[in-house]
Amino acid sequence: MADALYDVTRTVTLKKGEGRSLKAGGLWVYDNEIASVLGGGENGALAAVKDFDGYPMGIGVYNANSTIRVRMLTRRKDTEVNEDFLRERVRAAWEYRKKTVDTSSCRIIFGEADWIPGIVVDKFSDILVIQSLSLGMDRFKDVILDALREFLAEDGMPVRGVYERSDAKVRELEGMERYKGFLGDEFDPIVEITENGVRYEVNVADGQKTGFFLDQKYNRLAIQKLCKGASVLDCFTHTGSFALNAGIAGASDVLGVDASELAVRQAERNAELNGLSETVHFTAADVFDLLPKLEAEGRRFDVVILDPPAFTKSRTATKQAIKGYREINMRGLKLVKDGGYLATCSCSHFMTPELFTTTIAQAATSVHRRLRQVEYRTPAPDHPILWSADESYYLKFFIFQVCEEK
Repeated sequence: MADALYDVTRTVTLKKGEGRSLKAGGLWVYDNEIASVLGGGENGALAAVKDFDGYPMGIGVYNANSTIRVRMLTRRKDTEVNEDFLRERVRAAWEYRKKTVDTSSCRIIFGEADWIPGIVVDKFSDILVIQSLSLGMDRFKDVILDALREFLAEDGMPVRGVYERSDAKVRELEGMERYKGFLGDEFDPIVEITENGVRYEVNVADGQKTGFFLDQKYNRLAIQKLCKGASVLDCFTHTGSFALNAGIAGASDVLGVDASELAVRQAERNAELNGLSETVHFTAADVFDLLPKLEAEGRRFDVVILDPPAFTKSRTATKQAIKGYREINMRGLKLVKDGGYLATCSCSHFMTPELFTTTIAQAATSVHRRLRQVEYRTPAPDHPILWSADESYYLKFFIFQVCEEK
């Protein structure tokens, strides 16, 4: 029965002139690119993809419920997709992390960027959190997790437990129900990790996404050198990660702001864990409402950090998102002391680097501030950017020195 998982049950033929993204190295075939589908089987089964003239384009997983009709697994016509194939993909993903990041806590599998489409696996100390967003790859979940358990154990990092966070709304677009829960034995879902010398409690069951935003790991480290002796404002602090990096670097005082009472309580707990409660404080408030009040009070900070949620998750909402990013950067810039620093980012891939840069420049001009770029950064290497997959290039992170117009 297991072998049936690897049966190729369909042949998908592209329309003439279509598949441009696929041919450029992408991994998706959309429904409107397909001329014909021969064969059957259940959704999620393997399908061979051919160009209009019959040239083999590779093998992927097929789902008639999804606009992304095929998610490619291999472009090689002579490759057989089986358990060994999947295990080698998983091994390659883990070996890459071992060479590029601190693996005490990291993203081990990042979907398409690791050629394992629709699957995300995060490691928090000895706990794995899996998120499955593709019907086809969901069928291979056990093979992927068994391989990870084996490879991590070989490196002296045995896995204590696995939690599934497949509760994202996007699963419904694949015709799948949302799900979260333990895979195997239950354990305390509050997991302590250490990153950049900062301790955190991560709630893998109820935290955002898989429990913690690992992609900003080295961006958080980058702000440490700016914060010794500084007054710092961390906006959209979530569970306090940037604020705590500022605090552990020796900031004189830090204010973290988030709209979520639950997140702020967890941030306060994290401050206690690090012995920073005297200098790092948090408040639950709407950032857009609070910043004008701080400006009216005459407050100014040596460092202001803006780490907002994605203001757009669709191309059609980009214009409105630009207004949001421009507004928050204008308000943040007004609170930076002359010669101080602004760290600002966008985590929406629809907000391209060019568009984000233009928006920041417009904000600075509007409030009569001049910017001197210190750094431009992207996600940590455990969230690799696959050049043929635009959606993997989502996080843009700038650090500027802010000067008043002379």
